[in-house]
Amino acid sequence: MASSTNNQFILVLFSFLLILKTSSSFGNHSSTDGILPFAPKHVVVVNKLTSQAKLIAHCTNKEKDLGVKELLPGSSFDFRFRVNLRKTTRYTCTFEWPGNKVTFDIFRVDRDDTPKSEFGVCRECIWYIYEPAPCRLDRDAGIPYCFDWNS
Repeated sequence: MASSTNNQFILVLFSFLLILKTSSSFGNHSSTDGILPFAPKHVVVVNKLTSQAKLIAHCTNKEKDLGVKELLPGSSFDFRFRVNLRKTTRYTCTFEWPGNKVTFDIFRVDRDDTPKSEFGVCRECIWYIYEPAPCRLDRDAGIPYCFDWNS
């Protein structure tokens, strides 16, 4: 009898996980984004400097250093991760180009993974790096949201 109960539990658990995985694969956003921890994220950083300069990017969080990336004009790099259980995930990048060195939080839960945020939840967070500001592309509206540099 216990074996039958275990099999039913495993079947229910498997079904739940399958439904969750399937629902998260529809479109750019899933119904669980911004609500559940461990939401998958994809950050893309694109060099859009109008000066056509090479952009040096160095992104880190508390546990991970993504290394230094050299981006020619128009080129990009990307990384993937899941939001942590406490929803405190933050990635900060330092950007350098001739005569400039600035920092910016390229991913912050309160801005990028909170349904009540005025900027919406991004599952795929595409960032255009311009001299005056980093801008996150809103794929649905087709407009960028631009932010101030941290420093």
